[in-house]
Formats: sequence, C-alpha cells, structure tokens
Amino acid sequence: MTDGETGRVFRLAYVPGVTPAKWVNVWAERIPDVPVTLVAVPAAEVVGLLRDGGADAGFARLPIDRDGLSVIPLYVETTVVVVPKDHAVAAADEVTVADLADDEVFHPLDDTIEWAARPGQPAFTRPDTTADAVKLVASGAGLLVVPQSLARLHHRRDLTYRPVLDAPQSQVALTWPADATTDLVEDFIGIVRGRTVNSSRGRAPAAAPAAAPAAAPAAAPAEKPARRQAQKPAQNGSSGRRATPNGRKKRGHRSR
Repeated sequence: MTDGETGRVFRLAYVPGVTPAKWVNVWAERIPDVPVTLVAVPAAEVVGLLRDGGADAGFARLPIDRDGLSVIPLYVETTVVVVPKDHAVAAADEVTVADLADDEVFHPLDDTIEWAARPGQPAFTRPDTTADAVKLVASGAGLLVVPQSLARLHHRRDLTYRPVLDAPQSQVALTWPADATTDLVEDFIGIVRGRTVNSSRGRAPAAAPAAAPAAAPAAAPAEKPARRQAQKPAQNGSSGRRATPNGRKKRGHRSR
C-alpha cells in the first residue's frame, strides 16, 4: 500500500521485551489519520518478516543479518540473572559471571546475547524459548541470564533477578527494508529519534515559513544611533562654554 492511498496503515513489528507504546502514542498525536498495527514477532523471525513485506519497520535485538536492511541502534540493556527468590544470588545486589560458575544455566534457543563463553554449567536441556526457560528456573532446575526487559516480561512472584556486571549486553535497534524507506518510515524514524513536529522531517512542512517574520526585529538596533544623534545637540546646548546665562552681564574694564 502506498502513502497516497486511503485506508493506509503503518505496520510495526517488535520482539519480546520491547515496549513500543511511547513511540506509538506520539505517532497517534502527530499522524492520527494513519493507524499503527503492532506485530509481535519472535526475535529470530523479525528479519524474515521485514524482508517478506510483513511489516514496514520493526524493533529487533542486535546482532541481526543486516543484508538489505537499514538499522539504527537505539539502546543497550542491562543483563540480569533470573533466580528463585530463595537462591543465594538473591541475597546480593549484583553478581559477576564468575559467581555463577557452579550453577546450571539455561541457554534457550531464542537467546539473543552473544556469548564468547556461556556462564555457569550447561543445563540438562536447551529450552525452545525464554518463556520455557523461566518455567524451568521456577522449578529449581537452574538459572537463566537474559536482558532485563525479558526478565520483567516473564516476571513471576517466586522469581527475582540481579544484574550481571561483566556479562555481554543486548542492544535494541530500529530496522526496516532499505529499499522501502517510505515517508511513513521516515516519520517513525523522526519520532524514535525525538525530532519535534516542526523539524525538517516532520509531518507539518507548512509550519516552516512561519519563521520568516523573525527577520523584522533586526531593524530595531538601527534606531539606536538615530536616537543618540538626536540627543547630541541638546547636550551641546546645555553644556557649551560660550552660552551666557540669562540675566548675566559681561564685565567691562573699569576706568581708572
């Protein structure tokens, strides 16, 4: 669907843990005539969805295969370890990878963290998803290291999490097909980057000429020399030495 057609929508994909609400709310205020359709997609499938035309843009977790895609890295997440509330790790404010050396740590198939060496001991299985891994942690079978947003997404009352200071981190990015950078995509990029509605890439280009009248006040400084010049004769008249005060006579020479 092209930008010029009626009934158009903007399709925005997002992976688990990403909350696009704040950007969608700004979109609704600025472009109310184009609704946003949100498409929840597993992290491993977002690239394929974009390449197949299933969404106009999407939030992904890096790294991804960037072939044919434009990518804007946005923010880096804290990495945390999810543990049962009665686990020893829960007593600490933060831990290191070395602190997990003796624990079994699950590595789900949808893990997006790039590990040079995975923490802890390999668990007895690799769960298909992070959600499955969280259930296993709750059963006491091991621990799980994930981006903090995923720990929040899968929060359970019997689990908690702590930052892992020296673990690799996950980065969230905005991505879209490079050959499909439409006006609507440009609009969304501007919103994500925090551009105002009156910026050069905003949706209200007609507002730009309003800045032209700002040149008018430039005439004000030119009036100052004129005023000073007008006051100068008055100052000379009141303080010149040759002026004789009223009622005062000049002294003549006395006759001897």
